[in-house]
Amino acid sequence: MSINANILDRMVPITLFNKGLASRIFDRLRVERQLIVLKNNQPAAVILSPEEYRRLSEAEEDLSLLRLAEARLTAGWEARAVPSDEFWKHAGVAEEATKDAATPEVE
Repeated sequence: MSINANILDRMVPITLFNKGLASRIFDRLRVERQLIVLKNNQPAAVILSPEEYRRLSEAEEDLSLLRLAEARLTAGWEARAVPSDEFWKHAGVAEEATKDAATPEVE
């Protein structure tokens, strides 16, 4: 029941915007991740806090990268991988030039 109560607490009638209470509604996003805007007692929109939007965007990007990695593994991508020394030779870069390069950070 707490899940349903939580959803009910996050519902905001659109009429509150018409009454000039938008500022108060947006202040709620400091403590709540999302609010559901109701129009004619039906969900019409969802307002997200900037943090929640960022979190969801990063999760979407992570999922996209995971799907790409899975597709490459399924397709046998690793069998077509090129060793780094062959890559640098093909690119026309001497291997010695790559030894002083900084190691990239991977998130």
